[in-house]
Amino acid sequence: MDNRFNTIAGWALAGGIVLLGTSLVAGEYYKAERPEHMGYPIAGVVEEGNDAGPAADPPIAVRLASANIQAGQASFAKCQSCHTINQGGPNQMGPNLWGTVGEPIGQGKGGFAFSSALSGHGGNWTFENLDQWLKSPQSFASGTRMSFAGLSDPQERANVIAYLNSNGSNLPFPPVPAAPAEGATANGAAPDSNANVSAPATNAPGTPGVGGPAENQAAPSH
Repeated sequence: MDNRFNTIAGWALAGGIVLLGTSLVAGEYYKAERPEHMGYPIAGVVEEGNDAGPAADPPIAVRLASANIQAGQASFAKCQSCHTINQGGPNQMGPNLWGTVGEPIGQGKGGFAFSSALSGHGGNWTFENLDQWLKSPQSFASGTRMSFAGLSDPQERANVIAYLNSNGSNLPFPPVPAAPAEGATANGAAPDSNANVSAPATNAPGTPGVGGPAENQAAPSH
């Protein structure tokens, strides 16, 4: 009886030793260093203490100064399933866009039935308003029936606006803001009151231009 008990106890002790040894070996094998920063990064969330948001788009005047009308015409192909742009062209799912730049927002266009989101918006289709509209129609006029998601590329928007402007409006582009004078202080004032600061350059479009996008009467396919 004693021998049997001793045998069982011996096997139990041996098993415990094996388990302990295995645990120690596994612990060393899978040992990991503590990460420098705990947690996982989440896209779109700014870390505490870092309030830098996404970079702002360059001013529309700067982008229009280097706008490419031919590239804008190519991008406008995304709009042609719902809009015409030729003079006297018919309204389709969206209004004809001839001569839109500078016109009142949500008005005219041969009696096109704009939603209240645009007809009640007020103001005109300025270069700045067109830029915001093309970036996100829903953000510019919440409730608009135009379901186009918008153009995220700032320069592409400027190209399209230049092309629209060349179709019936031909308005001069806004002047490009003057660069700060070399050696200017943080608040923008030059340290020497006699320092010369160049006047802002104006950017007259080399080709005529008009037309701003208007909303669609029904959701477009683009």
